[in-house]
Amino acid sequence: MEPHYGTVPLFPGAEALPELDIPQPGRQNRLSVLVRLLLLLPHFVVLAVLSVVTFFAVVAGWFAALLLGRLPAPVERYLAGFLGYDTRVNASAMLLTGRYPPFELGQPMGCPVRVRVQQSVHLNRPAVLFRLLLVIPAALVEVVATAGWWAVSALSWLVVLFLGRMPLPLFEATAAVLRYRMRLGAYVLLLSPAYPKRLFGDQSAPDAVVGTIAGPSATRPLFLGTGAKVLVGAFLVLGLVGGAANSSRYGADGSAAVQASLPGF
Repeated sequence: MEPHYGTVPLFPGAEALPELDIPQPGRQNRLSVLVRLLLLLPHFVVLAVLSVVTFFAVVAGWFAALLLGRLPAPVERYLAGFLGYDTRVNASAMLLTGRYPPFELGQPMGCPVRVRVQQSVHLNRPAVLFRLLLVIPAALVEVVATAGWWAVSALSWLVVLFLGRMPLPLFEATAAVLRYRMRLGAYVLLLSPAYPKRLFGDQSAPDAVVGTIAGPSATRPLFLGTGAKVLVGAFLVLGLVGGAANSSRYGADGSAAVQASLPGF
């Protein structure tokens, strides 16, 4: 049966952010954890191929959005499917779930990881025109946070392998990084006018719980405990240190950071 997440309307004026649903961390098969990246190699190949299609879809969608103020429905469906697929693969790679992601662009039945973006949203034409410039600050944050997570990924892998599950603070911090990456992807792919935000969780947002009711999602809303916030801060510090050591890799205009932050690229 399809999991029931349930929503109620947002209050007037509330910003509709792309949302990520992931269940509470449960036990994972240690053998699957041991060879997780090898198991996901076919998905990485598929994502690499789809990224080429996605590039042309985004270019076509950009021109269409400038004319229409929204994405054409076929382009929107493909880009939303690609974003969801990319996010599910990364959720598995980051050990947020033990469920193997299906090879589907839609919303697969029974898949615990779900991406929710509003459909047929109006896009501000000036924001579309200058999207790649506007996104640079958020892209830099995402690149730093993700790089910091991968810097300690071997340690995270050992923890999950030993315990057979991901500890809650590590789960919350990892989910925060993945959700921010997903929101950045939705913004770059023109699926959402909402600028990426709330890397440190939803505690500071009084409207965070509005629009949700009880369900199996542990990330909507996403409230980070003290340990999880410390971990996110550590990811940023480690990412900055690594970025400083390899500063020659990125151009002064931040374009390489934007490309590195795109889903599947």
